[in-house]
Amino acid sequence: MTQFGILTALLTPFAADGSIDGDRLAAHAASVIDRGVSGVTLFGTTGEGASISLRERPAGISALVETGVSGSRIVLGVYGSATADVAAQIDEGLRAGITRFLVPPPYYFSDAEEDGVFQWFSELLAMSDPKAGIILYNIPQVTGVGVSPSLAWRLKETHPERIIAIKDSSGDWANAEKLLAGKSVPVLVGDERLLHKAVAMGCVGSITGVANLYPERLCNVVDTATEDTTLSQSVERIVALPIIPTLKVLLAYALDDPVWENMRAPLTRLTAEQKSKILSAAGRGLAA
Repeated sequence: MTQFGILTALLTPFAADGSIDGDRLAAHAASVIDRGVSGVTLFGTTGEGASISLRERPAGISALVETGVSGSRIVLGVYGSATADVAAQIDEGLRAGITRFLVPPPYYFSDAEEDGVFQWFSELLAMSDPKAGIILYNIPQVTGVGVSPSLAWRLKETHPERIIAIKDSSGDWANAEKLLAGKSVPVLVGDERLLHKAVAMGCVGSITGVANLYPERLCNVVDTATEDTTLSQSVERIVALPIIPTLKVLLAYALDDPVWENMRAPLTRLTAEQKSKILSAAGRGLAA
């Protein structure tokens, strides 16, 4: 079974005018790779990927590959409810040497039946290049549409070479446990607090936003299948606040670079009170 290890779900830096700051993005990607992660995910949920326009995506991809981040180390987040739009994003990644793609289900029709979502993925696989490996993305609290274990197993059975993993970011241990027990599809667990238990059951790694801050410690969790209790406490503090702005505040603090705090609508910065709360915890060593 393919091992993924830790992949950092990259935060996306935005300049004051709202544009993607390619230099900061590339430097940060290189930094976390140097600190031990096996790769990075570009334009995932943590990277505000659903808010990145189609015309902006090539510049973000180029910022990484043109500064030496190999396409083999990149997982590209792709989004859409129309299969042709998602297939076009996959083609764009393939042209840059990227072969792994993180794909959430179509998310506009939240009452879609499992058979319909199965058909959607099947159509996407039929129209996209066979070289593209698909990581199914289960994050129903965001998309409103889930990728159940039964759906993942059906897709793996019908497209065994194309479905390379599922990322379970539901935060539901029972769901992760069922996926892992099935041993059909390699499983990436997104909730860092569950990672040690998941690795002990055969989890192949994680795509994680907290690896923007603590890549070495998360790599150690995967290597040892042992909980880092201080890290789990930090995650508790992060998820108690709006997660992406909180991660950006902590990265800005760690790098002494306030540009990282910039958000893209509809997300907003932390309030002064929220920022003070999380930085106070960081100063006490609780978020470090």
